Amino acid sequence: MPLPDDKTCDELAFLREEVKRLRVSLNLLTPGIGILLKRRGFVVYKKEPSEDLLIPSNRYLHSYYQMLNKYSFRLLLRDVIKQRGLFTLEQVTRYAAPDVTKDYLDYLVSIRLIKKKTDLYTLAKGPVRSFGETLEWYIAEVFKQEFGAEAFWGVKFKRPRVGGDYDVIAKFDGALLYMEVKSSPPKQIYDSEIAAFLDRVNDLSPEIAVFFMDTELRMKDKIVPMFEAELARRLSPPPDVTRMERELFRIQNRIFIINAKEDIVRNLEKVLYQYYRTREPESRLPRKE
Repeated sequence: MPLPDDKTCDELAFLREEVKRLRVSLNLLTPGIGILLKRRGFVVYKKEPSEDLLIPSNRYLHSYYQMLNKYSFRLLLRDVIKQRGLFTLEQVTRYAAPDVTKDYLDYLVSIRLIKKKTDLYTLAKGPVRSFGETLEWYIAEVFKQEFGAEAFWGVKFKRPRVGGDYDVIAKFDGALLYMEVKSSPPKQIYDSEIAAFLDRVNDLSPEIAVFFMDTELRMKDKIVPMFEAELARRLSPPPDVTRMERELFRIQNRIFIINAKEDIVRNLEKVLYQYYRTREPESRLPRKE
């Protein structure tokens, strides 16, 4: 298959930007997230907490967002947060080569998220308990910047039966998307978390629900079987958990299970493509034989 030439690449880039622009315009013409939630009986109680949010000042946000697109950089941030105080370069080189890790640390020093004294580093901010809030912020930014969507993160509702945080809620052309964001590896995910996610999906009734794990490890080994077991407890017969490709899975074209393998943006594009292709099949013209 021949590689696309420069003109084709420019045209694809233009079309991608045009789609984003049109989606932003459409979002302005359709009800906002608050209205879509209110129609479902939900009112936001709290959202977007900052206690554990590790982001720089506005002047550095663009470059920081670009860095967060790199899986190895996100892994480093998790390691830095886990140090709980002073640490050395050698203590955070588990996921990248020493020279790459040093470049990452130098960048974090330059945007004033960490401080360096001789060979020791420490977070510039007070103790941060986990990477969770920062990852939720980043995913919300992905929806805003790459897809032209409105997005909230770290959302809480006053719900007597189904509680907990709704990690990311986004609006796509009048459709509501709920995304559970996990920064832990699969071995640290338990049945109760799958059950809680499905409870929130049932309560909120979003058009699209995504269970996302920030890992490049296989989802088929543990996460998919846990979904299958939980669905079997709830429904008879249970719906199938179907592989879309690699480690991307779907349940009835409404619930999606994905990881960060290859690229988060690309994987979310696959989710949205699958959703829009199957949302109104009767509206699509038959293919020419």
